[in-house]
Amino acid sequence: MTESIAQTLDPRRWRALAFIALAQLMVVLDGTIVNIALPSAQRDLGISDANRQWVVTAYALAFGGLLLFGGRISDRWGRRRAFLIGLIGFAGASALGGAAVNTSMLLGARALQGAFGAILAPAALSLLTVTFTQPKERAKAFGIYGAISGGGAAVGLLLGGVLTEYANWRWTLYVNVLFAVVAVAGAIFEIKEPEGTRNHNRLDILGIVLAGAGLASLVYGFNKAETDGWSSTTTLGFIIGSVVLLAAFIFSQTRVASPLLPLRVITDRNRGGAYLTIGLAVVAMFGAFLFLTYYLQVVLGYSPLKSGLAFLPMVVGMMLGATQVAVRLLPKVPTKFLMVPGAAIAAAAMLILTQISVAGSYTTTVLPALLMLGFGMGLVFMPAMNVATHGVRPQDAGVASAMVSTSQQVGGAIGTSLLSTIANSATANYAKDHAAGVHSAAGGAQLKLSAMVHGFSIAYWIAAGLLTLAALVAATLINARPQTGAPAAGSGNSGADHTETAEDAVPVFAH
Repeated sequence: MTESIAQTLDPRRWRALAFIALAQLMVVLDGTIVNIALPSAQRDLGISDANRQWVVTAYALAFGGLLLFGGRISDRWGRRRAFLIGLIGFAGASALGGAAVNTSMLLGARALQGAFGAILAPAALSLLTVTFTQPKERAKAFGIYGAISGGGAAVGLLLGGVLTEYANWRWTLYVNVLFAVVAVAGAIFEIKEPEGTRNHNRLDILGIVLAGAGLASLVYGFNKAETDGWSSTTTLGFIIGSVVLLAAFIFSQTRVASPLLPLRVITDRNRGGAYLTIGLAVVAMFGAFLFLTYYLQVVLGYSPLKSGLAFLPMVVGMMLGATQVAVRLLPKVPTKFLMVPGAAIAAAAMLILTQISVAGSYTTTVLPALLMLGFGMGLVFMPAMNVATHGVRPQDAGVASAMVSTSQQVGGAIGTSLLSTIANSATANYAKDHAAGVHSAAGGAQLKLSAMVHGFSIAYWIAAGLLTLAALVAATLINARPQTGAPAAGSGNSGADHTETAEDAVPVFAH
């Protein structure tokens, strides 16, 4: 049997992984690379303060709203084809954005990036899912992929700083074309999709509309909370609307013959627990990125490039956690034995960050926290992504992968708005309480910095609590055993996922 399985493995799978990982890096870093370049783009194109947030929001809305549709398209059209379409479309939209001559052109390009990213991200992860089915190889592949997914945002900060400082803000978009050209060439020559893994059922149009509108409304509602506050009519209207739309979506999935999101994908306790853990972890981590960027540049006076370099220890920690520790232990220990300690280590890192101060030191506070945060998240993301796609029917690999991206995207939107609101409120209260003691311009500037840092510190306490909650979710819901023995694809834990045939369970690669 071992010899038979070995014969079905694509000999080019490890080279394929390099190009899949490159595509994922492109999508993930795009969430932060533009942020650093935004002030330059705003000055160059004359973008108003009111429209500035839309450079980020347009991407997030399209990406978050279309992810489940993108996942199902991947299952139906073929993952390799969807991967290529996503890459080419993302590159074209990036080139359009880089060449933007006005606000509308840039915003339209960012929305197109999000739309094609929603096709590309699920296709990349589902290709990984159906290509690497042997537990030890799967652990290594997901270790690399998980580290890139988690560390890509920090890489985006660094790359954005380099390109903005030494080239031009437009290169934060043009650089995607270079990534995509390499990834497309690799996909054409090295990536082969297993046969018999497509889902040829009709598309669930009602589900696509309800899920897309619900997720987009949720992302937009949380974005508005950051600017308008939680009590504003707009914020509450979009968040309540998203709840209604997503509830209608879930109900519709129990009534249609070919649902967009088969509920068996999310009701499996391990997959559901993994999605929830990823979402909570991303909520906390995005807060760390946002506040540390401001702390380094505004309080410590770092340049965009230096602040980007300052995040590199987190990437190093994540690579160590995901590719060295988690890869070696996942086939030997239950999944929760990695995810729970990982979330706890990341929570401890947030507690260290609560100690930042105006006169603080990067070396004594930020550096150890970033190393711990990266290492802990590496222990969380890699096993979580693995278990979130383990045992799913091959025909559902795309939509299961889309749920991973949805957890990340929604978590990022919630984290940015929730923690920003908390930090801003704490900052305002601190400034108000200490205003009486200020008698000079210098004192006012000092108070402003102290209030900002106080707000960040409060937000880090909340982030530590969210990561503690993530650890509790993983401890309670995740009960997956060490993944040894049978191939992952088609070896689900739930009864519903045991209906595959032997032909479905072991992929056969086309030449």
